Amino acid sequence: MTHPKPLLCGVELGGTKCECLVGSAPDDLRERITVKTELDAAATLRRIAGILRDWKTRYGTCSALGLACFGPLELRPDSPDFGRIGMTPKEGWRNVDVAGFFAEGFADAVGITTDVIAAALAEGRWGAGRGLADYAYVTVGTGVGVGLIAAGKPVFGWHHPELGHIRIARAPGDDWPGNCRFHGACLEGLASGPAIQARSGTRPANLPVDSPVWETVAHALAQLAHHLVLTLSPQRILIGGGVVSERPHLFPRIRQSLRLSINDYVDIERAAGPLEEYIAPPGLGTLAGPLGALAVAADAGSAGSTRHFKRTRP
Repeated sequence: MTHPKPLLCGVELGGTKCECLVGSAPDDLRERITVKTELDAAATLRRIAGILRDWKTRYGTCSALGLACFGPLELRPDSPDFGRIGMTPKEGWRNVDVAGFFAEGFADAVGITTDVIAAALAEGRWGAGRGLADYAYVTVGTGVGVGLIAAGKPVFGWHHPELGHIRIARAPGDDWPGNCRFHGACLEGLASGPAIQARSGTRPANLPVDSPVWETVAHALAQLAHHLVLTLSPQRILIGGGVVSERPHLFPRIRQSLRLSINDYVDIERAAGPLEEYIAPPGLGTLAGPLGALAVAADAGSAGSTRHFKRTRP
């Protein structure tokens, strides 16, 4: 006798939009609704809560709710600020208690992590990270984030990784000051969607393929890959997010820039395979982020990691 898969709900809270999903897996999505991320956090959360209540009425109580939230996010379970957003540049969202808002009344169990760690977990469960113990998922959109998986688990210390804000070696002759309000020309300040628009005067989707700005973006992302290769040494680096998914011409440029930067110090291709497979798009495509919330729900509904919030109703 086969038992139906537990019904899961997922909410990905992103910098520009929030994705709400209900289902059990990528091939079993009952509904997906997109909500704009307003400056008024409370209004956005109330709208999402209305969607979840409607689903509860129509589909029944979800066994678990997964929250995949933009950061910085406090994820230490013993912290009084657990589940709160920190010093985000997203106005209106600082110090918002996301975990507390969804803690009761929406599902039997609730899990929370960052949006990029969640996407990495989804890639490991259903996408291009399946079968890999060590890999990295990079998202390039409103910001730049990295989810690191080592020995099958998210890398996490006293804070989740914030590799989008590392300082990198600049491309020769490039002295543009960058767009990050905290660090200027850090990785995010050079390669994110807002940085590209600030530098070029147009949205990334409208920027011509032959614009020299793309070379600086590819260089910056290759520098990130350089750092990853020499620290975590992941078996694969997956790069997704709105900017890259719309501009696949970036991949050969990133690979070539990484090859030049590593300069044969380590043999990536001998250890991990061809660069065309090593630096690759996510297997789940643009669904990696939303499905990340569903993956967090799946973990919360089982014997999940202590790095994920889990509250079971009495």
